[in-house]
Amino acid sequence: MGYRFELITGPMSCGKTEELLRRIRRLIIAKKKVKVISPTIDTRAKGDYIESRNGMWLDTVKVKNARQILDVVTTEDDVAAIDELQFFDEEIVMVINKLIKDGKRVIGTGLELDFKGEPFGSMPQLLAYADKVDKLTAICMKCGSEYAVRTQRLIDGKPADKNSPLIMIGADETYEARCLNCWELNDNKDKFTKEKSVLTLTK
Repeated sequence: MGYRFELITGPMSCGKTEELLRRIRRLIIAKKKVKVISPTIDTRAKGDYIESRNGMWLDTVKVKNARQILDVVTTEDDVAAIDELQFFDEEIVMVINKLIKDGKRVIGTGLELDFKGEPFGSMPQLLAYADKVDKLTAICMKCGSEYAVRTQRLIDGKPADKNSPLIMIGADETYEARCLNCWELNDNKDKFTKEKSVLTLTK
């Protein structure tokens, strides 16, 4: 029967969606019925489709929350392919387990860490439940290392503040893949604490 739940993870720009699309196309060749699903919060694509950075794309069904996935996947579907798992609410764990119990093969993608380098959403639980995990790396956009494992958020060209919102819809921000040596996090709170300590010591 093969894997029931395959999870493709890694930082931004590592090829998660590209790998998902590659597997979907193979399943279509094998005459499997695949339902492709993505969250409405992901507005990078201008229509109801998912698109990789190399231009590959496929039509998708957009859903507002995890539970809606159960309404979208039908008895005729063999596979549920779900993009951007980190954006779904906590019910995504229950939903995927329900799909597996119903005999569906699930292939998902998601960022395992947010821009702060912390576990993103329900990804820790999903990593634990997955039968197969492919953790991809990207090219560091700062030094060229092949082992970029972090997602760098930049606002006006500078590292985002640690206390900025986790998800910023419509914000003037960019993301880069970075290796551990080049990844930065602006922690104004810690900076303030250190400055206050220095002032105290110098009095």
